Amino acid sequence: MASCTFFGHRECPDSLKSQLQEILIDLITNHNIDMFYVGNQGRLDAIVRGVLQGLKKEYPQINYAVVLAYIPGKQNEYDDSDTMLPEGIESVHPRYAISWRNNWMLRQSDYVVTYIAHSWGGAAQYAAKAARQGKSVVNLADIENDALEK
Repeated sequence: MASCTFFGHRECPDSLKSQLQEILIDLITNHNIDMFYVGNQGRLDAIVRGVLQGLKKEYPQINYAVVLAYIPGKQNEYDDSDTMLPEGIESVHPRYAISWRNNWMLRQSDYVVTYIAHSWGGAAQYAAKAARQGKSVVNLADIENDALEK
């Protein structure tokens, strides 16, 4: 089986939810994706997590994990039952933790779904890195722009 991860700008529109769901269903049914790794820093991560929670009910064979960059404190502000810490993150300086986590997620994944609306920033860098590594990359911003042009 195969896996997928996600990278996006901190802000993205909620309107991506239906397009994201279509892409994820295609990845599950046509590309045998059964594992999804998602971060927890931006709006795209929150949208992905919500869509995956719903899809898990319809496709019980899939799994997902919210991959944390930092060891959670005693007072979590959200449900952490679907979170994980990648092995080795505990020895990474907090300044580099998000980059380390993103590289870890990229190494685990065959497919990458992004929301990249501009060419600067960490999300754009990881999308470009995924493409250089030969990963299949789908950019939700491109799909959104195509829909607006029609």
